[in-house]
Amino acid sequence: MIDFKKEIAEILQMQISEFGIEEIYSMIEIPPNSDMGDFAFPCFKLAKVFRKAPNQIAKDIVDSIGAKELFEKITIAGAYINFIINKEIFARTVIEEVIKKGDMFGSSEIGGGKTVIVEFSSTNIAKPFHIGHIRSTAIGSALNNIYKFIGYNTVAINHLGDYGTQFGKQIVAIKAWGDKSIIESNPIPELLKLYIKFHEEAEKDPKLEDEAREWFKKLEENDKEATELWQWIKDVSLMEFNRVYDMLGIKFDSYAGESFYSDKMPGVLEEMREKELLVKSQGAEIVDLEPHGMPTALITKKDGSTLYITRDIAAAIYRKNHYDFYKNIYVVGSQQNLHFKQWMKIIELMGYEWGKDCIHIPFGMISLEEGTMSTRKGRVVFLEDVLKKAVEKTKEIISNKNPNLEDKEKVAKEVGIGAIVFQELSNNRIKDYVFSWDRTLNFDGESGPYVQYTHARASSLIRKAGLDYLDNINFKLLSEKEAMELIRILNKFPDVVIDSARKYEPSVVTRYVIDLAQAFNKFYHDHPILVDDVELQRARLALVHTVKQTIKNGLKLIGVAAPERM
Repeated sequence: MIDFKKEIAEILQMQISEFGIEEIYSMIEIPPNSDMGDFAFPCFKLAKVFRKAPNQIAKDIVDSIGAKELFEKITIAGAYINFIINKEIFARTVIEEVIKKGDMFGSSEIGGGKTVIVEFSSTNIAKPFHIGHIRSTAIGSALNNIYKFIGYNTVAINHLGDYGTQFGKQIVAIKAWGDKSIIESNPIPELLKLYIKFHEEAEKDPKLEDEAREWFKKLEENDKEATELWQWIKDVSLMEFNRVYDMLGIKFDSYAGESFYSDKMPGVLEEMREKELLVKSQGAEIVDLEPHGMPTALITKKDGSTLYITRDIAAAIYRKNHYDFYKNIYVVGSQQNLHFKQWMKIIELMGYEWGKDCIHIPFGMISLEEGTMSTRKGRVVFLEDVLKKAVEKTKEIISNKNPNLEDKEKVAKEVGIGAIVFQELSNNRIKDYVFSWDRTLNFDGESGPYVQYTHARASSLIRKAGLDYLDNINFKLLSEKEAMELIRILNKFPDVVIDSARKYEPSVVTRYVIDLAQAFNKFYHDHPILVDDVELQRARLALVHTVKQTIKNGLKLIGVAAPERM
């Protein structure tokens, strides 16, 4: 595909030898209004070199360049040189590229096979997979897809919360009030009831907290009963979690959670002692981070047991040794900002230069309309319930609007679940928001169903045409303003994907597919596709095809299906 920006940089560099190609390339802009041109080059920085007013420099350069086949016009607007691309060449370049690359349009090889780890979802064993987990799960899965699409070798890790004092609490609760057969019939809700009961009883009898700590200590020491109970809790929990992951179409390369690093922590602790980082404090071991503007980090408790921070340090070292990562990305809520700053600083103090490649991707939190979610108090909304309700609502809509639709069940799942994921990824990840059933299941406006319907509409047009439209395309017939706007948007997709990866922001892709769908619907409204003029119909169908393909590719990156019929 012709890189018009690069072509402009090369043309300009012949007139501005004092600047390198890369610097000129970085200065080229896309005007806010396409009427001004497709690309613009500001001449302000050239004033010191040429000792002239920027607008005069712009005029001199344009006079020197002369006519070029790639551009219909090269004009001046004050200190800017505006480049208007030859419409036929532009349409041919973009459309042929989309047709040629198909499902890989927008992909690149900039990753060069380097390994990127994406840790996301990281559900807690024996606790609900609730609506709050949609954030890490959807953002992380999308980032994993995006990095893979641009040539990185990705490793999707679900760092399960399967260790810690809460398992001591769970074991105490099961032994005191639990029934395995009842738990196995409905694992997470039953385990949640026991977890809530433990905290209720512990308020009356604080000795239960000591008993829980004792059971966790036994677990760390590989006590047979503690280990067997813990493994059983983990197994029944994962059966529940995997049902939700299957609904979302998400797969992980590793489920190595906190427990995986239990036998690796003694070596890490010894290394920290040898490097004189650990300091004794009231029987516990700490790292003093106050000189680095952070509170002291507790590494081991006075009973010798470890904490989250200890396990995260051990996990990072293991991942570097095992995967030799280029980036080690953690998709974890913003309330953990201090925790990540602390352990990443400790990695740096241990002398590991690769610590800078460990990257925390924070996101805002979800709260309920009635207040903050709390597992201890049982105030949660199960994610599976949200997904099922979305599917049910979608089935109702389909029954009303298109009762004869084939594969109604399949489409309802694709659209209902897609609506949840799309909404999650349509706003900047750092924003907090309040979960609302009405807003989540509102399928109007800038939503996933709107984009999916646009894809289905494009598919329908192609089916109805019933002709071969990918050969002998007359690109001159796609010169209307709305067609060119569509082609400009299509041309941006590869850069959008890279920008999304660079910013760790899937919403860049989500907003793009909304813009593309809106531009297509405007084009479709103003310019009929199935016209009598076969040559014109063929050209417009080729454009419809490229929009359909690009919407599909964009939706796939964020984990949303693209139905052929709706």
